[in-house]
Amino acid sequence: MTASRQDVPARFAVACGGYAAALEHGPLDASTRQSYLSRVRSFLSWLDSAGTAGPDPLGDHRGRDLAVRSYRDYLKDGRNLTVLTVNAHLTALAHFYAWLDLGPAWVPRDQPAYLPAGALDAGQQERWLAAVERRPLARDRAIARLLFHAGLRDSELVALNVDDVPLSSRRARVIVRAGQGGSREIPLADRAARADIAEWKAKRKADPGEAALFLNRHGGRMSVRSVRQLLADLAADAGLTGEDGRPDAPPHRIRLTFAANVLRSGTDAATAAALMGQQYLAPAQAAAASPPPRQRSRDGAARPSRAAAAGSITRGAHRASRAGSGQAPSGTDPGQ
Repeated sequence: MTASRQDVPARFAVACGGYAAALEHGPLDASTRQSYLSRVRSFLSWLDSAGTAGPDPLGDHRGRDLAVRSYRDYLKDGRNLTVLTVNAHLTALAHFYAWLDLGPAWVPRDQPAYLPAGALDAGQQERWLAAVERRPLARDRAIARLLFHAGLRDSELVALNVDDVPLSSRRARVIVRAGQGGSREIPLADRAARADIAEWKAKRKADPGEAALFLNRHGGRMSVRSVRQLLADLAADAGLTGEDGRPDAPPHRIRLTFAANVLRSGTDAATAAALMGQQYLAPAQAAAASPPPRQRSRDGAARPSRAAAAGSITRGAHRASRAGSGQAPSGTDPGQ
């Protein structure tokens, strides 16, 4: 893997070398590995030159937070980087610190000036996910969560075969073999999504030779029309209706919500577009959006909801596997 030529101070060389080796054996694609390593090397070089005092920034939780917070301010004010670029650096550091077993730094991130217009806002996402949870069929829950956490087009979802969503105890991925943007893989780290898919696979009954992951009641491959009807039912259950009173959370709106959550997580626009099978995201489809839903953690403190804060890439590609930059050019519509 070709990395940035940013020199790493000797006192951080072992940690950086170990992280680079872990990246090589991890699930991230080559471009993401290179970006993460380059950003971590830059951080370590800055850390050495800044001469920050206090607890060990690579071995202490408080030292970690102080260092990352100061580095964030340096990127914003010293280098005048865009919000998305700063957040992309913070995402790389979250991955690095998770590898160090310290977990991501608790450092607030600024919201981008634009996010895909039409995406569900915080409250709407919570209501929609609650409606998903109420569905009695594992198939329906798996479909909804795959759309929400992988940003698939409805045509891509119905084209999935059983082997296109391999599962393990701690990770999963979605393999799109014939999408509009060519083949691609999307990490799927959301636990509820993995559980629903595993349950559906165990209950799925198909005729010999039928490879489709999602089946209709006759045992054949599910249609796009059926998926859209399912989402209409979910929208109605969640109270998501338009001015005409009709359900208003079709597949393309869930896809836009995926894009918004990925961008909020700090992922750069180019990576977000690649996950969606596009060359780039269109700012013509973008506008300000609300922060992701918040929920209570075990210690009672408010935290961004894992479900809404990009629980797919998001929690798979950007968290430890142990082993872009901000402006999006004009272009295609991320909705369909």
